[in-house]
Amino acid sequence: MNHVLCGLAANVSLPAELVDRLIAVADAEIAADLAHRAGLSHAQAVVLASRVEESAVSLAYAGLLTAADVDPATQPDVALALLAERSGRPEWGRLLAEDPVVERREKLAACSGLPLDVVEMLATDSDVQVVAALALGTTPETATRLAAHPHAEVRRAVAANEATPPAVLAALLTGEGQPPAQWCLVCDREEAPFMHDPQCSRLDCDLLSGASCDGSHESTRHDMQQMAIRNPATPTEAVVDFVGHPSLLLRWALAGRPDLPSEVCAQLAVDSNPGVRADLAENPAIDEALIRVLATDRDHEVRRRLAHNPLVPLDVLTHLAGATKIGATLLPRIASASPDEVEKLAESPNPAARMLVAQRRNLPPATRDALAADSDAKVLKSIAPHPGLSEGQLRTMLDRHGVRVVAKVASNPDAAPALLEDLARHAPSVQKAFREIARHRNASAPALLACLADAQARRIAASHAALPPPLIEELLTDADWQVVEAAAANPSLPLAVMSELTSRL
Repeated sequence: MNHVLCGLAANVSLPAELVDRLIAVADAEIAADLAHRAGLSHAQAVVLASRVEESAVSLAYAGLLTAADVDPATQPDVALALLAERSGRPEWGRLLAEDPVVERREKLAACSGLPLDVVEMLATDSDVQVVAALALGTTPETATRLAAHPHAEVRRAVAANEATPPAVLAALLTGEGQPPAQWCLVCDREEAPFMHDPQCSRLDCDLLSGASCDGSHESTRHDMQQMAIRNPATPTEAVVDFVGHPSLLLRWALAGRPDLPSEVCAQLAVDSNPGVRADLAENPAIDEALIRVLATDRDHEVRRRLAHNPLVPLDVLTHLAGATKIGATLLPRIASASPDEVEKLAESPNPAARMLVAQRRNLPPATRDALAADSDAKVLKSIAPHPGLSEGQLRTMLDRHGVRVVAKVASNPDAAPALLEDLARHAPSVQKAFREIARHRNASAPALLACLADAQARRIAASHAALPPPLIEELLTDADWQVVEAAAANPSLPLAVMSELTSRL
């Protein structure tokens, strides 16, 4: 792979005539980068697609090829890409529905807006995976018909389709009113009863671990139930009885539904599996009383997920922030806090509360400035990236807390070039700060030069437009191929260098 040319292919400053040069010699790797160029013209896309067949699909998905550019008989994969984008011609579906390659018929079946006769062909396809692909995203009418398909794999796909009518989903979940399935992927290949060994060593075996069939297609039926429970179109009354089901996966699927009655939530809150309780904790269906119960759960992940519940009371959230590792993130409840709540949190004597609200990036200036003068380093780490802070405020944070806040100060969008240079020279150095500086829009050449000494930041800095052109050119021969590509893609790479690199082709 020529990493210099791959980088050039992605360079936004590459002139059109040099793009043409690359197209003329492109291999699959270079073509992949060219296909994603924002400024690629339709004419260039047509030439590239004719030269490198592998690029044509990407170009089609990007909208750079039209139906007039494609012959479905010789370019079926490109035609499928256009059909997937609803830019192909209806008659292509009839041709592709008879394609001998099963994977192509599967891709066709996943396309929406197909003519009815094509849908009929796919619904009666000899390969069950094609029919299942159709069932996964088809219309309510076709989904209703396929819900009675004799193969359990098709029914499983119908159960995952949100367009399937609620009554049909309920029937699939309970089995009531449905004729029994005759086959599944397991008994298609093995004589029932059969349990697939999780440690199966057969190289030609693609059955899922634990797949089984005793004649009732139980593993596929279980998957179908799981899909139906997760499907928001399945009626609530059809799923609530699974709250005490012995299958962990079915209870787990139930815990994430936002339409659960309070009594079902209460049962799930005492489930023996912490994964079930964690999904429930983040579910906006739970009421305040249950939120307060889950806030005392012994499992850390349950408490962490509860902090992400958009309806968690602020006092509970503050307690969780002080006792649970939540991470540097803006929580939904903080994002929706009212102005009065924001002010109350910012003035709280509890640093955990101040840390939470400091994650917002739209604080009133007075609130932002008060938090920027906080004495707690965790609060400062949260507020340091807030736009609008002055260089003096950022330097004060740095003077007071040093390495603890260096990376966060470096991530402030308004950090001045001089400040970034000082951060790059900070002793002891902070590796994460180098990466923040290397991608900062205000980074100067001296700051970027310091970043080049760090292996990870070097790859980022090599693409920064403020890097001096001679240094960019030097990086084209770096030992790290990612640095080479980044340097070649740098928009400040001199035109003369670009021209020279492409003239050697």
